[in-house]
Amino acid sequence: MLPVMAVVPAPRPLMGAVLLLFVSAAWGSAFPLMKDLILRLPVDDLLAERYTLAAVTLFLIRPRCLRGLPRSTWINGVLLGVMFGIGQSAQAVALDSLPSAVSGFAVGCSVVITPILALVLYRIRVPPRVWVGVVLALAGMTAFTLMRGVEDEEISLLALGVTLSAAALYSGHTLMLARLSRQGMRFDAYALTVIQLLTIGVLTGVVAARDGFMLPAVLPDWAVLAHLAVVSCALGFLARSYGQAHVPAVPSAVLMSTQPVWVAAIAVIWFHEQVGWSMVVGGGLMGAAMLLAVPSGGASPPRETSPNRDLLAISRRAAGVLADLRVKRVDPLKPDGKATPFIAKTACENADGCPWNGHKGDREPSLERLIERATRIVRAKNLPGPGCCQSVTLLGRCLCALMEESGRTKRSTLPRWFRS
Repeated sequence: MLPVMAVVPAPRPLMGAVLLLFVSAAWGSAFPLMKDLILRLPVDDLLAERYTLAAVTLFLIRPRCLRGLPRSTWINGVLLGVMFGIGQSAQAVALDSLPSAVSGFAVGCSVVITPILALVLYRIRVPPRVWVGVVLALAGMTAFTLMRGVEDEEISLLALGVTLSAAALYSGHTLMLARLSRQGMRFDAYALTVIQLLTIGVLTGVVAARDGFMLPAVLPDWAVLAHLAVVSCALGFLARSYGQAHVPAVPSAVLMSTQPVWVAAIAVIWFHEQVGWSMVVGGGLMGAAMLLAVPSGGASPPRETSPNRDLLAISRRAAGVLADLRVKRVDPLKPDGKATPFIAKTACENADGCPWNGHKGDREPSLERLIERATRIVRAKNLPGPGCCQSVTLLGRCLCALMEESGRTKRSTLPRWFRS
C-alpha cells in the first residue's frame, strides 16, 4: 500500500518551484496534443473523459484513499473541483466565439488576477519583485499569444468576459489550494486530488452530455488521452498540491503561467514549427518572471493578517510582558542566606522538665512524629512559635503550653488537629 501523501509545509522553495514547473510543463504538453485530438473528438467529450479517467486512475491506485475522511476534506475537494470545473467548461464554451490567441491571453490574465484577489480577500502583501515578475509574465503571455497574430474573427465581448471569469476562478482555486496546502498533516493531498478530479469530471460530463459522448476510435488517440489524463491531470494536480505548500500563491501563479513556453518548446521539437520573434521575446520575459517568482531559501512566506493571527500576536506580546513583570519567589526560610535550621527532639529550652520528651504511649502520637509534623508546618507557613518550644504554631502556642492546658483540664486526648 502506498503511504498517505499529506502535504507538510516546509521551507523548500526550490523543490516547490520544480514541482510547479513540472505542473506547467505537464499542462503545457496537453495543448499541442489536444489541438490534434479535438479534430477527431469534441472538446467537451475530451475534457469529461480526461478528468474522469484521471480520477479513476488515482482511485484504483489507492482504493482506500476516500475512507474515513473528515467532512472538511470532502467540502474543500468538491469546492475546488467546482471552481476549476466551471472554469474549464466556461473556457471551452467561450472558445467557439473567440480566437485561440485571445482566449489564451484571457486565461493567462489569471497571473494578474491572483495577486489582486490575494490582496482583497486575504490581505496578503506581495513583495515588489514578485509584482515585477507578474508584469513580465503578462508581457510574455502577450508575446506568445497576441504578437503571433489574431485570426480574422469577430471577438465576442460576452465570450471574452466569460473567459476572464474562468481566469478568476483559476486564481481563486490557486489561492484556496495554497491555504489548504499549509495545514500540515490535516491536509491529505491525494484524497483531495481524487475528489477534485471526480468533481471536475462530473461537471464537464454534464456539459458534454448535451450531444452524447464520443470515445477515441483508434489506439493512438487512446494513448494521447491516457497521457492527458495520467500525466497532465493526475500527476499534475498532485504535484501542484504539494508544490504550493512550499511556494506562496502569487509566485505559484507566476510559475504556472509559463505554460506557453512549454507549448512552444513541444511545438518546435515535436511538430517542427518555426521559431519566431514572439517565441524568443516571450520566452525571455517568462524566464525572467520565473527567476523573480522563486522565493529565496531563507525567505518566509508573506503573512496573512486575520483576526485570529492578530489575536495570537497580542496574546504572545501579553505573555512576554507578564514574563518580564514576574517576581522571583524568595524562600522565606532563608532571608539571610543561612541554612535552614533543623528542629530536633530537644528543641524545648527546658528539655528536662518538658513532659513531651519522655512521653511514649499508644493513645497519643510520639514526640518524633509531632516534631516532624510541626517542622513541615513551620517550613510551609514560616510562622515561628512562641514559648519554650520552637516547633508548632497551630494556635500560636508551643507544645509545652498545650500539654499544661491538657493537664489542667484533665483531658486524655489532644485536640483533633494533632492526629495523623
